[in-house]
This record gives sequence, C-alpha cells and structure tokens, in this order.
Amino acid sequence: MLYAITAIIALLAGVVVGSILGYFERKRRAEAAVGSAEAQAMKILEDAIKSAEAKKKEVLLEAKEEIIKSKNEIDREVKERRSELTRQERRMVSKEESLDRKSEALEKKDEQLTQKLKDADKLNEDIAALKREEEDTLQRISGMTMEQAKNLLLSTLEEELRHEKAMKMVEIEEQFKLDVDDKAREMLSLAIQRCAADHVSEITVSTVQLPGEEMKGRIIGREGRNIRAIETLIGVDLIIDDTPEAITISCFDPVRREVARIALEKLIQDGRIHPARIEEMVEKARREVDVAIKQAGERATFETGVHGFSPDMIKLLGRLKYRTSYGQNVLRHSIEVSLISGMLADELGADSMVAKRAGLLHDIGKALTQEVEGSHVQLGVDVARKHKESAEIIHAIEAHHGDVEAKTVIAMIVQAADAISAARPGARRENLENYIKRLTKLEEIANDFDCVENSYAIQAGREIRIMVKPDAVDDDSMILVARDIVKRIENELEYPGQIKVHIIRESRAIDYAK
Repeated sequence: MLYAITAIIALLAGVVVGSILGYFERKRRAEAAVGSAEAQAMKILEDAIKSAEAKKKEVLLEAKEEIIKSKNEIDREVKERRSELTRQERRMVSKEESLDRKSEALEKKDEQLTQKLKDADKLNEDIAALKREEEDTLQRISGMTMEQAKNLLLSTLEEELRHEKAMKMVEIEEQFKLDVDDKAREMLSLAIQRCAADHVSEITVSTVQLPGEEMKGRIIGREGRNIRAIETLIGVDLIIDDTPEAITISCFDPVRREVARIALEKLIQDGRIHPARIEEMVEKARREVDVAIKQAGERATFETGVHGFSPDMIKLLGRLKYRTSYGQNVLRHSIEVSLISGMLADELGADSMVAKRAGLLHDIGKALTQEVEGSHVQLGVDVARKHKESAEIIHAIEAHHGDVEAKTVIAMIVQAADAISAARPGARRENLENYIKRLTKLEEIANDFDCVENSYAIQAGREIRIMVKPDAVDDDSMILVARDIVKRIENELEYPGQIKVHIIRESRAIDYAK
C-alpha cells in the first residue's frame, strides 16, 4: 500500500515535473517563433518603407512634371490673353479716336442743320408771304375769292373724274364684249350651224283651189245652205270672192281651219255637196287631223330624241303643228329650240337631255291658249305640273319669257335658244300696227331726254340714231347717255333680238360772207 502510494506520488511528481518542463520548452519555442516573426515583420516593414519611399519619389516626380506642365500652359494662356488685351486696347483706342472724329463731324453737321433750319424757316416765311401776295394778286386778277376758286377746282376735278369714269367704262365694256362676244358667238354659231332649219312665216288663212268657177256655187248651195252647214259644223268663215278658182278659209284656230280645208278638198273630189255629206266629210277630216296631230307629236319626240311623254302630252305637242306665233309654226319652233338647247347645254357642260326636254315643252301652253284662259307660260307650267315634269323643266318653262328670274342654267339656255329661233330672218312677221307702235315708242324714249335734239329709228327698228345737243353733252357724257337710253329701252319695250343705240354729237359753225 505504501509502495502504491509512493508510486502514485512519484507518478504525480513526474507528471508535474514533465508539465513544467514542457511548459518551459513551449515558452522557449514560442519566444523563438515570436522573435523570428518580429524579424520577418521588421524585414517586411523595411521593404514596405523602401517601396513607399520609391513610390513617393515617383509621385513627387510626376506631380512636379504636371505642375511644370500646368505652369507652362498657364503662362502661355496668360501671354495670349495679355496679347489679346493689348490688341483690344489698341482697337478701343482706335474706336475712341474714330468716335471723337465722328462726334466732331456730327457737331458740325448739327450746326449746319440748325443753320439750314433757320434758313428754311425764313424761306417758308418768304414763301408764305409770296403765297399771300400771289393769292391777293390772283383774286384781284380773276375776280374770284378763294372759296370760288376751290369750287372751280372741284368742278374741274369732277369733270376729269367723269372723263376717267367714262373711259374706264368704255375699256371695261370693250374687254368684256371681246371676251363674252367671242365665246357666245362661237357657241351660238356652232348651235345654229348644227340646227339649220328652214323657216317660213305662216298666215292665218288657208286657200282651197277649185277645179272651176262653177264649184263656188255648189259650195254655197241653194240659199247658202251648204256654206252655212260648213261654217256651223267646223266654226270657220268661208270667203268666196272674185279670186279665180279659189276659196279662202279664215279662222283663228288653225286646227279648225285644217279640218275645213281637208273637208272641202274631200267634198270637191267627191262632187256630192249637201249638208249630210258635208257632216260626214267633216267627221272624217277631224279623224284625219287627230291622227296627223298624234303623228306630228311622235315625229317631234323622235326628231329631238326626247321620250317618255304620256299620250296626252304627245297630242298637245302635235297640236302645236297647227299653231303659229307671229307667223312662225310653233311646233317647228319648239323642235328647233329643243335642238339648240341641247347643243348649248353640251357646250356649257349641262344636262343636254333636260335642256332638250325643256326646250321642246317651253311653248306647250300655246296648244291650249285658244281653249283655256291664261297666258301660254302659265298654261304650260300647269300642263307640266299635271304630267309630273321635273321642277327644273317647269322653272325653264316659267322663265323663258322673263316672267320670273331665270335661276338655273337650263332656264337661261332655253331663253337663249328661244331668242335664237325667233330671231332667224323670215322666221316671224310682225303686225304692221304693232311694228309702227314699237318704232314710235323707240323714238319717244330717246326724245324724252333733255339733251336729245332728234332721233330716228332705222333698220326696221334694229337701230336708233340719236342727235344730241353739243352744248349739253360732251364726248365723255355721250357714253353715259347711251347707257341710260339703253336701260329705258330694255325696261319699256319688248322686241326680238337687239337694238343698236347710235349717238351722234356734232358742233356746227355757220357764218355768212357779205
């Protein structure tokens, strides 16, 4: 037991001694390692210091070089700026010297202007004095006050302006006429050339040729019963006079006149003339005229190329074959107006079919004027409305004589075509009494003007020559007087075509040698 404890104590002592010895060995090793590390650290630190010193020297060198470079640039820039400032200073000095010279020159000019203004004021005073003196002299010489002189100048200026106005009117009218007349003449000539229809004035009586003079007695019949039967059945007047081998049929209704002509020709061919036979032949003649009327209407629509009419409208068109206006056959006139309207519409770019239809129907009211009261224009409008014609055609019918203002191109075209057809030479004839009245009225209108001395209607009323008083009208005023007379004629007269107003002014000097 003792040995065991001794062994344990010895063991513990050995362990303690070993631990102490191990401690001191480890401490020695640690101190040696620390010394080695410190030596290495010192070496590293020395190397770092050396490297830092070298880097520092490089940086310092670069900084010095940069500083030197910047300094050189600054010095160069400063030198350039000093040079620029020197140049600017020289320019400023030069400008100051120039401004000084200009200032001196302006002062001299100012002095000169001041002197000139003084001289001008003095001159104005002299001029005003001379003006007053001249005004006094002029008033004394002319015997007029300043107000009277002003009025004279104004009147002179007014005369000059009137002259300029008249000349300008002439210039504008001439240019307008040249432009419009050329275009209108071209269009109208083309339309007339393409529709060259023959026209012959017709009369209101018909003549039936007889095979012999004895036929007059047979037509008269016993105690005039045959002639009374014809006149009663048809409503015409038979004129049996000294005209050899001819009987004249007179009636305002051309349809009845045509029925009478056909019936008489049939009776003469048949030879049996008595009231019963007369009645039979009159009925046949009426049927023939009805057929002729229908055929005439159909031919008119075919000739113009206008279709779509009702049978009643075609009959009304056919009736125009037996209707005349101023001796002109209305159906032929309507056909021609239709064709001319279509051609003018083509030239103007309008609807030619509408224009042709309106032209064909423009006088349709004349087929009813002998049966219904009213103007042929209003009757035509009523007929067109009844047969459902378009508003444009109805307006053209209503406006073709100027009863209402033409508001469409078609209406204006129909007006022009109607005037062209009516103005053809030989197309119409005038009643002598109306013709004389128109010429008299034409001269009366001209003579109503105070400045007119004499007037003469010539060329069948197509021209009027007017002699004006030379002391009342000057050359410039003649144009204005002509314009006033033209307006009066247009407003107060109805005439086909146009009337030329020719004004003549002449001054005569008469003296006698003794």
